[in-house]
Amino acid sequence: MSGPRILAIDDDPAILRSLRRGLEAHGYDVQTLASGEGAVAAVEQFRPDVVLLDLVLPGLDGVEVCRQLRTRSGVPILVLSAVGEDSRKVQALDEGADDYVVKPFSMPELEARIRVALRRSMPGDSAQLRAGSVVMDVTRRSVSVAGEPLHLTPREYDLLRELLTYPGRVVTQRQLLGRVWGPEYSDDTHVLRTFIHQLRSKLAAIDPATARLLVNEPGVGYRLQPPES
Repeated sequence: MSGPRILAIDDDPAILRSLRRGLEAHGYDVQTLASGEGAVAAVEQFRPDVVLLDLVLPGLDGVEVCRQLRTRSGVPILVLSAVGEDSRKVQALDEGADDYVVKPFSMPELEARIRVALRRSMPGDSAQLRAGSVVMDVTRRSVSVAGEPLHLTPREYDLLRELLTYPGRVVTQRQLLGRVWGPEYSDDTHVLRTFIHQLRSKLAAIDPATARLLVNEPGVGYRLQPPES
């Protein structure tokens, strides 16, 4: 096959069969792996465009696999997690995973997340970041909504820029706090909630639809979900 290459790592044979069947039917080239031990070697040999990674694996667990992959590769990693694994999801995201899908998931949802990951991995040099009617000019450090200027404080601007930089991808609370406020604020989730609320209010004052772009992932972080995704 000549479509995007997907490496699926999961210890459940039924899930691997389902992933292979569903993704190959839509043109993806799929390889599967039943444990984490061979993940690094498989990525180096197969050179996938996206890795689907289960968190609970025999031997080497998904968080450690993610950590090892990130020392060697920038391949997008999409975590497959079960309900109730929030703390492990956060760990994986902090170790460099790009996104997660909660089991059980539908194939259309999974494919949508894969498409987002593939778009994110494409090189680009645009000085503008966009989502819906929101446009950020990074060079001029300005933001407009539906063509109207949006006045933000420096912290609000930096927070929005972080989210716009990773469209469709969840960014953990710790990542946002550390990047925007500094590592000493990494556990101050109240500050983050306050600024997200302020951002939503300012966006909605110009274009009410934009407030829905900022999606809360409870217990994990936030995602900027472009309307086209």
